[in-house]
Amino acid sequence: MPAVAEPETTTTGAEEAYLALVRRVLERGVRKENRTGTDTLSSFGEHYTVDLAEGYPLLTTKKVYFSSMLREVIWYLSGADHIRELRQHTKIWDAWADDAGDLQTAYGRFWRRFPVPASGVALGDERWADASHPDVTQEADGSLSFDQIGYVIRELRRNPMSRRLVVSAWHPANAAVSRLPPCHFAFVLNVTPAADGGPAFLNGHLSQRSADLALGVPFNLACYSFLIHAIAGMTGLRPGRFAHALVDAHIYVNHVDGLREQLTRTPRPAPTLSIAPLADGSPRGLDDLRFEDVALHGYSPDPAIKFEVAV
Repeated sequence: MPAVAEPETTTTGAEEAYLALVRRVLERGVRKENRTGTDTLSSFGEHYTVDLAEGYPLLTTKKVYFSSMLREVIWYLSGADHIRELRQHTKIWDAWADDAGDLQTAYGRFWRRFPVPASGVALGDERWADASHPDVTQEADGSLSFDQIGYVIRELRRNPMSRRLVVSAWHPANAAVSRLPPCHFAFVLNVTPAADGGPAFLNGHLSQRSADLALGVPFNLACYSFLIHAIAGMTGLRPGRFAHALVDAHIYVNHVDGLREQLTRTPRPAPTLSIAPLADGSPRGLDDLRFEDVALHGYSPDPAIKFEVAV
């Protein structure tokens, strides 16, 4: 396929886009009740896009705890359905787990081990991947699961221009009964050829049903931008753009003062990110990625701002 120019984009700096979103919801948000008992200012159908070539989008107008975010995303990639190892490093999921550390919904469990329906339950001509598929594995109880992350990485290497590179954490039967169904429930990867003849660009689009602007979105922005960086490295691509669609973008009323303080601060230069290669110099694969191999460079943020979690 011949190289094409990168499309025109209305992207702004990541931090500027985030702060503009916060300002918009503070000014125009509608007050709503919700299950937590703490009202929100809410805006429907928000969206922003950032260019990852401008740096790694970790907010600088307040300290974002990169180590906690990184522990979380590596936990996602492990496919675990519990937090017994994660809670040794960060407490961010403790409020949602039971005493044994088990979760009713775990992103990574569905990313890496999405349940495959048992044979004989297909309706009509429906088809499901079976045990012969390279991304299907057998669980301890004998059931089958599908590795969505493994699949999209394999497809990026084989057919990078595919428009089917979708990863979903939403299982309707689980979401109907879970204490906390996935907020950021699906992402799509997409490749843009490069006009300079170099490696193509890997882009990502995240769909989020519920977006806490003070606490959640800074982590979501950092998490999925990291995923784009990591998967680009695994597949010989370059990080491209990250787009984020927020269905219910909201600010809890007890977060308003802290966000107004944050809006008085001036963004600083974005940090950069690096992932150490394997000993032979080759890129790390999906199951080779370790916390110790990731480095953040040039991060000098303003002080943290305390926001209470609405459970």
